[in-house]
Amino acid sequence: MPANVITDVIIHKLIKEQQQRTATVELRTAPLPVNPVIQRLIDRISKQYTEKVGKGFGKFEVDANEYPAQKHIREHIEANVIDFGDLSNRLVQHLRTRAAAEPLAKGGYVLIAKITTGASNYLLVAVVTEVVGEAITQQLEVVESVHVDLSQLRVAGRVDLTTWLAGGDRYISFLKGKAEVSDYFKLFLGCNDVLAPMAESKKLVTALDDFADQQNLDTAAKDNLFSLAHAYLAGLSKEKQPVELEAFSNHVWPHAPQDLRDVLTEPERSISDGFIPDQRALKHLVKFEGKSQYWRLTFERKALRNREIVFDAAAGTLTLSNLPPSLREELERDCQPDDPDEV
Repeated sequence: MPANVITDVIIHKLIKEQQQRTATVELRTAPLPVNPVIQRLIDRISKQYTEKVGKGFGKFEVDANEYPAQKHIREHIEANVIDFGDLSNRLVQHLRTRAAAEPLAKGGYVLIAKITTGASNYLLVAVVTEVVGEAITQQLEVVESVHVDLSQLRVAGRVDLTTWLAGGDRYISFLKGKAEVSDYFKLFLGCNDVLAPMAESKKLVTALDDFADQQNLDTAAKDNLFSLAHAYLAGLSKEKQPVELEAFSNHVWPHAPQDLRDVLTEPERSISDGFIPDQRALKHLVKFEGKSQYWRLTFERKALRNREIVFDAAAGTLTLSNLPPSLREELERDCQPDDPDEV
């Protein structure tokens, strides 16, 4: 069974030139049959989409009249009052309206598909273009060849229908790209991508921790990675600048940034580009914290490396050394033996 099981798929054409305030569409009358060529195209688009950094995540806006994509999807998925062909027609007409309002938007072929990947059902919308190239025939002649140019996939989005219907709150994703273009497509989807900096920062820190484990980094290498990441993210936070995952990966793992990007862009993580790091969530990169009913402890990771603090995993204990003189004196005063004869 293919990784992406295609339920329905159709392609319409959006006709729009940059700097024009008008757009038209050419509608296909019926969904496409699923064949090996269609399967290969969907698989390639899904792979490219998943691997791309620079995605926004969110949920549907509250006002379904102003942002009707959700209404049309619900009419098809839940109410079952329109079929997939009608759904695609309504979506592409709404896309035409949004594109006409954005001068920098341009046309292309609008692919709309319902697919199942793993345990989740998705609605995928992508605007793809053609490119003229060359092909060699069986007669060893070079001829002009027109094909879909997925290297220029810039406008696409996906709705996780399973999470949406289950009441989740982050089920839409879209390529951000150039702000003007991504904004019109975000409006088309009706996606509210208001970011919670603390939540996004925690997800990024967790992903970095998982990456270090996957790379089997020793303590020194992990400390170095986390120190680089903390300095970079704390600097952005101080300057009120947003994180770009591609630039972040290039900075903290420069010898193989794609390896880190692959982890950061795993679909289940849903880490957005464009949030300003929250300093409170970054502390885990350089510090450990813990508390019980009777004590609270905070220490930097490098304390383990220089063995001022020693962790015994088998016993589940921490041993502290090089106590500050004032703390040691206070402990010596307050921790005298109860029995005078006790040594």
